[in-house]
Amino acid sequence: MKGLRRLRHMADLTQKQLAEQLNVSQSNIAMWETGTAMPSASKLPELADLLHCSIDALYGRELPRAGEKSVS
Repeated sequence: MKGLRRLRHMADLTQKQLAEQLNVSQSNIAMWETGTAMPSASKLPELADLLHCSIDALYGRELPRAGEKSVS
């Protein structure tokens, strides 16, 4: 997913922390970040909420402005 790594860093989360919050493995997060795999559609709203962005931002369509938290 384009921009996922950047969004995760902006949220100050490690892959392990994000994985634990989403109840997936750390390797899933790594694969999502490299584009090797994609999260299921059911995980997208939760992922966007945890990263304080829209689902569009997860796909690189828009990034939140500095200091702005958007709600999906």
